[in-house]
Amino acid sequence: MRITILTIVFLSLCSCKDSDLYADYNWHTIEVTATAYNSLSNQTDDDPHITAFGDSLVPGLRYIAVSRDLLKKGLKHDTPVKIEGLDSIYVVKDKMHYRWKNHIDIYMGLNVKAAMAWGRKNVTIAYGIPK
Repeated sequence: MRITILTIVFLSLCSCKDSDLYADYNWHTIEVTATAYNSLSNQTDDDPHITAFGDSLVPGLRYIAVSRDLLKKGLKHDTPVKIEGLDSIYVVKDKMHYRWKNHIDIYMGLNVKAAMAWGRKNVTIAYGIPK
């Protein structure tokens, strides 16, 4: 019985579109510079799978890091973000070094080629603040 209930809950969550999950949010837009990063110590630090917020990075999940000036604008930990040119909603799970301004870094797991292909772009993002 318990497995059946968990299966139903899981399937219902999977069938929801990202936009349905964030229907009760006010969305704000801003233009930022966007780059990409990977879970590699030469790109992060000695523990490349732990974020500055203390979350674990898992390849395949849609996370971003934000410059610390964007935290003050409302892009705080666990904020949903829509990125121009990408279909899914990403979640703020990391913060960047103080030297970066008006910048996001898109997490691309271990796929260095995908991060290199993304490069550096100026994009518009929309971020959700709960109503």
